[in-house]
Amino acid sequence: MKSLELENQGLHKVVEDLRAALFKLENRVQVLERSPAVPCVKAVTVQSVKVEEEDDDIDLFGSDEEEDEEAERMKEERIAAYAAKKSKKPALIAKSSILLDVKPWDDETDMSKLEECVRSVVADGLLWGQSKLVPVGYGIKKLQIGCVVEDDKVGTDLLEEELTKFEDYVQSVDVAAFNKI
Repeated sequence: MKSLELENQGLHKVVEDLRAALFKLENRVQVLERSPAVPCVKAVTVQSVKVEEEDDDIDLFGSDEEEDEEAERMKEERIAAYAAKKSKKPALIAKSSILLDVKPWDDETDMSKLEECVRSVVADGLLWGQSKLVPVGYGIKKLQIGCVVEDDKVGTDLLEEELTKFEDYVQSVDVAAFNKI
């Protein structure tokens, strides 16, 4: 029974140590998230200084300061090379694929003219794709058309507003499918 209690106390100590470490990490992440974006070289240099400040123990292996300086210099060179390589990559542009259902007023609506009106909507970051006529009922067909949009430039609200401006042809516009690319 005593050994179980001792083991239990040991486990409680380990759990408390882990909680303290987790708390420190959470605080550090919060501080890093709040700080403004800085180039990778500076951020890593700041982190390496923090590590050096925490490492004030006695050097048991007698390593030379010259080796430490050399290793630090090489590390900074690698970080600078990585930052330069990373800066050359193009930024990722968030895009979405949208499938729209464009409904006409009745079965006498000229669907080719309706599609022409829809495709006449032009915006930066908007690319129209394939379309097809889908039967709804009573001889009425809706236009189902796909498009790819850049999320920062074009939204579904903008598309719906622009398409419903063609009041003679378009009764309503619905988003049938929305997928991030």
